Amino acid sequence: MELGIGALGLAPHVFWSLTPRELQAALVGRFGNFAEGESLTRCDLHALMQRFPDKERDDGDDR
Repeated sequence: MELGIGALGLAPHVFWSLTPRELQAALVGRFGNFAEGESLTRCDLHALMQRFPDKERDDGDDR
């Protein structure tokens, strides 16, 4: 939301109507394609999940 509404300046109703592919295209158009190169592998994801585990918040909201 921060990128769509903040950095791209989209109205909330426009942001929420975008498909993920449309949002990606807008972000690439604005900031360039930083995703070029190697993709995140399953092993990379697992390592990141081990390094930065999800933690439950004190207020019960586990975002």
